[in-house]
Amino acid sequence: MTQNPMMKLIAARREGIPAGIPSYCTANEIVIEGVLEQAGRFGDSVLIEATSNQVNQFGGYTGMKPADYRDYVWRIADRIGFDRSKIILAGDHLGPQPFQNQPEAEAMENAKEMVRQYAAAGYTKIHLDTSMRVADDDRSQPLSDQTIARRGAILMRVAEAAWEELHKQDPTAVHPVYIIGSEVPIPGGAQEKEEMQVTDPDAFAATVKAYKEVFAREGLSDKWQYVIAVVVQPGVEFGDADVHMYNRPDAKALCARLKDFPELMFEGHSTDYQSPQALRQMVEDGIGILKVGPALTFAAREALFALAHMEAELIDEPAKRSNYIEVVEQAMLENPKNWQKYYHGTPKEQALKRAYSYSDRSRYYMPDPRIEAAMAKLFANLEGADIPMGMLHQYMPIQYIRVRNGVLAMNPRALVKDAVRIVCEDYNYATRQDYRTGNVLE
Repeated sequence: MTQNPMMKLIAARREGIPAGIPSYCTANEIVIEGVLEQAGRFGDSVLIEATSNQVNQFGGYTGMKPADYRDYVWRIADRIGFDRSKIILAGDHLGPQPFQNQPEAEAMENAKEMVRQYAAAGYTKIHLDTSMRVADDDRSQPLSDQTIARRGAILMRVAEAAWEELHKQDPTAVHPVYIIGSEVPIPGGAQEKEEMQVTDPDAFAATVKAYKEVFAREGLSDKWQYVIAVVVQPGVEFGDADVHMYNRPDAKALCARLKDFPELMFEGHSTDYQSPQALRQMVEDGIGILKVGPALTFAAREALFALAHMEAELIDEPAKRSNYIEVVEQAMLENPKNWQKYYHGTPKEQALKRAYSYSDRSRYYMPDPRIEAAMAKLFANLEGADIPMGMLHQYMPIQYIRVRNGVLAMNPRALVKDAVRIVCEDYNYATRQDYRTGNVLE
């Protein structure tokens, strides 16, 4: 059986090496393409993650089931010549989260089927998230560690059974590793500005204790070796316009407690928009898995808006322009369900958030056929235009340097992917021991 590359991180950390890996959580095609292309510069694996809201047995908001998302990522990889075997596919927040309006019996049956499909499709990093209440849980009380662990054990048993079936069909199938944790930030960023609370060290230890007890009771103790990380809140989060930066002293007590559990590391969610120095400190302190999502699509959106501004100056006839920015705004206004409860304020404030919020709710609208058509028209218009270098410097100064130096083509799609690369470089700096910051501008 091929060893899961995630296990190598734990082995390295036991040797005192601050190993880590970014988890790129996205379903956006141009973002995935950019992530894979930059990862191709290195010889190791890249972690691509889908969430239970994006991808589940009912299609999620992408319309894809787990096997569909796998094939989608693989098609992108094949198109650019990236080795499929270097891709670690991951499932995030796998549990009752999409089914919270259902009673436990129904919600858990749906969660079990979702987890089964992820494991059967060959996903090798699985976050068992049973931290959310379901319809018949007591809303006046937080879920107990025992309840969370009991539900997590149920889902792990399903995942293990699905992997056993997969392994019978494919002896080279990689065994999945599991992430647990009851201190799970809201997916996609905070909805309101609020005081950040770092996970209490005793709460972290209690989570691990509860899981070990339940695993022992359920005859799963031999599976604990595949549990490699616990999701905690180390003090990082973002909202519409604010980023809670990592403050090492605040997380000192939590990270010190990790020494009691050498088989584990932490997974940090919502690490978007952190500085490369903060990300490296997080890895050094035990937060070995750095999850990032909205920052990737934010970077792509920012680049697309920059291209749209250049298009407006270069294409004289308004009817021939893509009007990309306006098309995105119109799609969001016509179908407000993916942003309305997140973006508050006056109509003007909401409009600015739809365009520029760190939480980047516009990412939910990228598969809209009108937006896809506008992006294609934008690219076609700029491929046929002569973009002055001074204009590129005005709107995309970082990409300008690489175009000037001859390492980046003056091609609109390539320019967008390079904006994604810039985000990835921060994570490369944090997780790759031999990384040199000079690579950013080479």
